[in-house]
Amino acid sequence: MKTIGFILLGFWTLLCGAYLELNHNTIFGWGLSFIWMGIAVLVWNRLPLPGPVRGICYCAGLAVIAALSGPPVKAVPAVSYDSPKPTGTVTTAYGQVSGVFTEDGKAEVYAGIPYAAPPIGELRWKAPQDPQSWDGVRVCDTFAPMSMQVTNPQVISSLSQIIGYHDYKISLKDNWVAPVSEDSLYLNIWKPAGEQKNLPVAVYIHGGSLQTGQPWYADYSGEGYARDGVICVNMGYRLGVFGFCADEEALQEDGTTGNYGLLDQIKALEWVRDNIAAFGGDPGNVTIIGESAGSACVDALCVSPVAKGLFRRAILESSTLSSVQPPHSYRSLEDALASGRKLKEKYGVKTLAELKALPADKIVGEMSSQHHITPDGYVLPDDPYVLRRQGIHNEEALLHGFNSEESAPFIIFSHASMKDYEEKVRSYFKEYADDVLKLYPAVNDSEADKNWADIYGAVFFNYSHDCLNRLAVQHGIPAYEYLFAKKNGRLGPWHSGEMVYTFGVIPADSRLYDESDRQLSALMHAYWVNFVRTGNPNGDGLPEFPEASENTLIVFDDPVSVQGDPQKDLYEILDRMQGFGQ
Repeated sequence: MKTIGFILLGFWTLLCGAYLELNHNTIFGWGLSFIWMGIAVLVWNRLPLPGPVRGICYCAGLAVIAALSGPPVKAVPAVSYDSPKPTGTVTTAYGQVSGVFTEDGKAEVYAGIPYAAPPIGELRWKAPQDPQSWDGVRVCDTFAPMSMQVTNPQVISSLSQIIGYHDYKISLKDNWVAPVSEDSLYLNIWKPAGEQKNLPVAVYIHGGSLQTGQPWYADYSGEGYARDGVICVNMGYRLGVFGFCADEEALQEDGTTGNYGLLDQIKALEWVRDNIAAFGGDPGNVTIIGESAGSACVDALCVSPVAKGLFRRAILESSTLSSVQPPHSYRSLEDALASGRKLKEKYGVKTLAELKALPADKIVGEMSSQHHITPDGYVLPDDPYVLRRQGIHNEEALLHGFNSEESAPFIIFSHASMKDYEEKVRSYFKEYADDVLKLYPAVNDSEADKNWADIYGAVFFNYSHDCLNRLAVQHGIPAYEYLFAKKNGRLGPWHSGEMVYTFGVIPADSRLYDESDRQLSALMHAYWVNFVRTGNPNGDGLPEFPEASENTLIVFDDPVSVQGDPQKDLYEILDRMQGFGQ
């Protein structure tokens, strides 16, 4: 019995240690756990209690320690090494800022620069206002809080990193969690070290279904761009109910509603126009980049009269709004206003002022019904498809594309089998289902599952890129389309898997990528950098990236090739369903 008792003691100790690590608990918690374990070993057989009761007491003690030593909230540092070297000062329109150098000294990072006033109180659901000026030098060495959103417990986030990304690292230096706040309208700048002038500028808009996300994620660090002579900027913007709630009162008062997150992005672009020269950037050579919902935002900005003149080129990765019926992140003004009315009813308020008075924590969960871009007549006069059909666009060139396994993270809990494959297809395609089933026949569960994954990815991601490409070609906009299909030990060609390649930031010590991945990243990053510089991804020593026809794209795999879109036949069915070109 003694042996069994000590085995159980060891099991629960290991389980507690795993929790403390995955939850990023403090060193204090680890110390208390070791002390408690030592006490338990010393007195385990001396307590006049049954073994199960002693076990319960021991586990209860571990649980109390875990609860008391949870990770504190801490601002995310702009660089990961200790005691970073500060930069000199840069003067913006609102005051002076200083940043920090990267560890190798090749780039400077300025994190958490305010580009708008905090959108709180009366400014909630208002167009962003100018930030307040400040005296002295603002030290910008930490990122601002992520925009208000529902966050998972840290242990869940760590498990997701292990299961989804396969690159979790055990460390005692990350015993904290990042802050979340409505006060999140700040931007970050990565620039080449030293005095610079007239450098091209890339402005990145992060994804996250317009519900989640933050601008400091390592896969889209601007450090790779800065090392190659490009200034990279990204920003926090309002998300969920705070960024995309539509209200009739607001529409009557301000002439716009439902697109506050887009207005934040436009405000950040205006800040770049007015201030980036002080960092060595060329305000007349700006390219906007987005991935997933961020790419949907880029497409909206490309046809918005409010964003006209703020950028020259656009890169869209894994989403557009250019199909007749955008598959996600978009809804009509009528639906948006109806959703706003329901929101008021749910919380028992009559006016917009009363809704603004509700605590942010109370309404932050209203994400699933409040994360859609809206044609409000101001930011968007009409649907992007309609505007592009009319030849309206702000960009002078496009680089865009999608991944071969876009659907993977979205169908984890809804895989198809022979039992339900046909039902899934018929549920979506209705009278067009027979045509789809003829294109994608299945005779076993494996085929059914793969077909459904391909169809889902095409419907919700790939098809809208084909629509954008055809509209661009029809109106003489230079367009370069890609398909990312490279597998690796991490995400591979899943949704968002290409970003670490395009930003040129595959970690040098990561074993999840091999030499072929690093070579492909160097190639893709070079294309992206060239496009940001000139509007053409091609350059000396690079394989030709052909300008797109209505069905020509480059496939980023090993090897790289040029071919037609493999799902073109399915797109023709979707054209008939939605009325593209009619």
